[in-house]
Amino acid sequence: MAASDPSHALEKDPIAPLLLRYSLPAIVAMTVTSLYNIISSIYIGHGVGALAISGLAVTFPLMNLIMAVCLLVAVGGSTVSSIELGRKNTQGAMVVLGHVLVLEILFAVIFGVVSLLFLRPILTLFGASAETMPYAYDFMQVLLLGLPVGYAMLGLSHMMRATGYPVKSMLSVLITVGCNIVLTPLFIFVLPWGMRGAAVATVLSQCVGLVWILAHFCGGSSTVHFAPGLYRLRPAVVRGVLAIGMPPFLMNTCACLVVVIINNSLYRYGGDLAIGAYGIMNRLIMLFVMVVMGLAQGMQPIVGYNFGARKPGRVQRTLVYGVVWGTLITTAGFLVFEFLPGPLTALFTTDTGLTGMAVTALRLGGAVFFLVGGQIIISAFFQSIGMPAVSIFLSLTRQLLFLIPGLLILPRFLHLSGVWISLPVADCLAFVVTLAVLWKVWIGRHGPRVAGSDRSADSEPSGGQSG
Repeated sequence: MAASDPSHALEKDPIAPLLLRYSLPAIVAMTVTSLYNIISSIYIGHGVGALAISGLAVTFPLMNLIMAVCLLVAVGGSTVSSIELGRKNTQGAMVVLGHVLVLEILFAVIFGVVSLLFLRPILTLFGASAETMPYAYDFMQVLLLGLPVGYAMLGLSHMMRATGYPVKSMLSVLITVGCNIVLTPLFIFVLPWGMRGAAVATVLSQCVGLVWILAHFCGGSSTVHFAPGLYRLRPAVVRGVLAIGMPPFLMNTCACLVVVIINNSLYRYGGDLAIGAYGIMNRLIMLFVMVVMGLAQGMQPIVGYNFGARKPGRVQRTLVYGVVWGTLITTAGFLVFEFLPGPLTALFTTDTGLTGMAVTALRLGGAVFFLVGGQIIISAFFQSIGMPAVSIFLSLTRQLLFLIPGLLILPRFLHLSGVWISLPVADCLAFVVTLAVLWKVWIGRHGPRVAGSDRSADSEPSGGQSG
């Protein structure tokens, strides 16, 4: 690979500045996205009403499902392309690019049509009451109609970062969010379109971001770019992409199930305002989680490339830096949640009942948040080296093994507080399991065996190595 190729740095540059260089754009992009979600909720809370925040929270399970399907392709495709570039197989990475575009659009159409046909029953299942249904329905109807644009934009943005252009990937998100921040208050306060206005602003902004990304991949400056013959789906490539994309898919699908259980428990013990309190808590917690996810996204091409290039020392050092930095990020979040919950929740609404519930939710739900960063990074690490089985297990541990049982048991004894306490209990147990798996699968074996070490690079991507 020529030294002028952006991916050349993945193999040669010192790990710490390299991780910082790749992570900062992703962190900025994810942070800005999360900040927009917070700002949007503030707009909705003050421009539409307190119940509108609860209606927005009701949509979280469906939003998790939407993200699950999108990331199934986006994360799988970006990881496979990084591994192929590490094997000096640029043509294979280009094949993956074509598959990502086709699969994202195909899945968006199928998922969008099915969801629109059954939207009211779905929202009722997810916790919508007669009071919050109009807000949730108006918001989701518009987003589902624009789903192909959102899927294509997010999938190709992941590919842009994975193929050596993290700054351009960041700019695509900044452009999208910038348009959103301008359009949302215009559509809510000026026109006014209420919840539909917030959704229309999102879709229109995604259109602008998608145009920017398509211009990149259609130009000749990109190492990996669109070309004739890349859009015919090949079963082996599809299987490889979907296998490695399965962990975030399952994680978000389980998150959907968890939020359904949370919303129904909250409505039972605290009513619509309790669901709104969870919505506020979720927005604030996700701000720090998204920063860690940005770090994980920056780590992914470094780990994937060097794993493909058979440089385990660089893989190991990237993991160490990622865990340390991820832990520092969520520790900062823990301190903010415990010492500044009142001012944070007051940003969203002037309703004293809602803010009081949200303060309690933040303090109890974020009690061990400092453990979350390392767990996210380690799970993403196994995904990046093409070990989807391990990553899937770690992704499901917190949700299925610990959180759902906690949500079914603790509220029976502690009522509303039991819902909030279930979160830190699951975080603690999942962290212990994650450390044990890391020791057994990676550290204890001094690195995973690279299957097919004598494999010669060719034009057909393999989809990575399975764990």
